[in-house]
Amino acid sequence: MRCLVGEVLFDFPSPNFKTPAEGMSYTRKLIEKWSGDPLVQIVVEPHALYTCSPSLLKNAKDIAREYDIPIAMHFLENSAEVQQLMDKYGKKATHFLKDIGYLDEQLIVFHGVCMDEEDIRIFADHGCKVVHNPESNMKLASGIAPVAQMLKLGLNVALGTDGCASNNNLDMFQEMDTAAKLAKVATLDPTVLPAPAVVKMATRNGAQALGMGHLTGVLEAGKKADVILINTRKPHLTPMYNAYSHLVYAVTGADVDTSIINGKLVMENRRLLTINEQEAMERVNEIALKVRESLRKA
Repeated sequence: MRCLVGEVLFDFPSPNFKTPAEGMSYTRKLIEKWSGDPLVQIVVEPHALYTCSPSLLKNAKDIAREYDIPIAMHFLENSAEVQQLMDKYGKKATHFLKDIGYLDEQLIVFHGVCMDEEDIRIFADHGCKVVHNPESNMKLASGIAPVAQMLKLGLNVALGTDGCASNNNLDMFQEMDTAAKLAKVATLDPTVLPAPAVVKMATRNGAQALGMGHLTGVLEAGKKADVILINTRKPHLTPMYNAYSHLVYAVTGADVDTSIINGKLVMENRRLLTINEQEAMERVNEIALKVRESLRKA
């Protein structure tokens, strides 16, 4: 897969490190290991302002600047976080980020549910990016991000799923459907976030947010061949009057027939060509058994 991946950094221990310093070292190792890889790129990932100290945040930003790579974090996911950060820093979270030098084109934030108009304008002025995760926000009862306003004010908004702990199936087509409908419910306007705009969030805007706009995100000469083919010869996709409307409101991930990544055919007729699907599922089930056992002991 073409991907932007990173080790999430906290003030407390995680599975791969015990201290923030070890986390920084681990991040550097990832950057150096995957340097120059045609598909894998690394992002620096301090988890959030409420789980990272100012010193951790500074060190993370220093690494991002040193290697000229993106930095990403969860941001203003719910109203409780807004108040928590105000109490912690004595100022709005966006103002804090500006004061510590985080607001630039390297910054990607996830959620942004509670960003107000001032936050959005500041982010747009500094070239920051937001990744909207509507189904996760719904499952966690976090709220509804002001996506229509973000787009109107010139902010690059991409579309994501968050992790499987808060959004079980990670289906980007269902995410498009939810994003479009949720925006309409929030504004009581059925014309808000039309299907073409949502497809753009999931493709061109996504590539731009990840710093890959020069490589992928659109089908045009000079870009990498990252392509999916969708089988529309199915009852639930017949007839088709508008391709954008179909993509957003009718298609699911199960309708993807073929995948081409970086010009390489990796799935054809729903058959994976680069991994053994059955073997992978068996390995995952083995891991799940260990997880269940560890939870039982805990």
